[in-house]
Amino acid sequence: MNPESISNDPQLDASGKLIHLLGLKGLPKTELEHILDVANDLLDSKGNLKKSKALDDMSVANLFFEPSTRTRNTFEIAAKRTSANTINVDLANSATKKNETLMDTMQTLKAMQIDMFVIRHKESGLPHRIASNIDGVSIINAGDGTNAHPTQALLDMLTIRQHKGSFDDLSVAIIGDIRHSRVAHSDIQALSTLGVKDIRLVAPENLQFNGEAPEGVRCFDNLHEGINGVDVMMTLRLQKERMMSADIPNEQVYFETFGLTDKKLKLAKPDAIVMHPGPVNRGIELDSGVADGPQSVILQQVTNGIAVRMAVMVVLAGKA
Repeated sequence: MNPESISNDPQLDASGKLIHLLGLKGLPKTELEHILDVANDLLDSKGNLKKSKALDDMSVANLFFEPSTRTRNTFEIAAKRTSANTINVDLANSATKKNETLMDTMQTLKAMQIDMFVIRHKESGLPHRIASNIDGVSIINAGDGTNAHPTQALLDMLTIRQHKGSFDDLSVAIIGDIRHSRVAHSDIQALSTLGVKDIRLVAPENLQFNGEAPEGVRCFDNLHEGINGVDVMMTLRLQKERMMSADIPNEQVYFETFGLTDKKLKLAKPDAIVMHPGPVNRGIELDSGVADGPQSVILQQVTNGIAVRMAVMVVLAGKA
């Protein structure tokens, strides 16, 4: 399946209103900018999170079918900071383990007056399937297979906008396992929609983008060439099993070839920022000097992730 290739038609109702967030493909620039504007308004002048009463009459359920402590926690915090009732469904002991179908579980939760489902699943397209088969509940995709991770891309866009102001004339390098990364696929879509014309995908050949890349996307297998003169470097987490399948003999070889160090950062623009979806594999994707250095915005991304997830919920609820 090509990344972000799943139809996103269920995201919009007949009037064009956003009712689900399943992926970023097909969403207009104005919709992305609106979510970013709402997220920005949920931060004070120092970048601290505000509280909101926007969802005080609503309930949000987290359904994480694969582990992700960071994303699940930020969604839970986001729901609570918008005053929603939050439910973390115990999937390990849920009825789906007792031969109840997934759709039956969704319908049962809907009958409990749940207004939004936040879903993370290893199957690409599953949030789309649920959205197409259940009415009256908003679905937020918290990551599906290798397909999409729309809220991660939106928090990345918010962070870039905070530092660079505009997406015009930016050069952005995404470094690592592009092929299997739902983060990369959604980031590419968001950057393209927002007008970035120089997107560079830097990866070993067997981990490079697999599919028809949007206009303005170039592929590199050499880190030095890929980050030369860029404004933004977005590094990706490398899973060990992917490294082995890509004929990379060990972590040290990957780090020497594609890992970011202070010396390599000098190839980018002096004010370039370094991003990572977390958690960071120090000494593999980044050395500690870069991860903790002045150009790193990794912790800011975490805070922005809560603001963006708050904003998505508020927008889907029709409160902004």
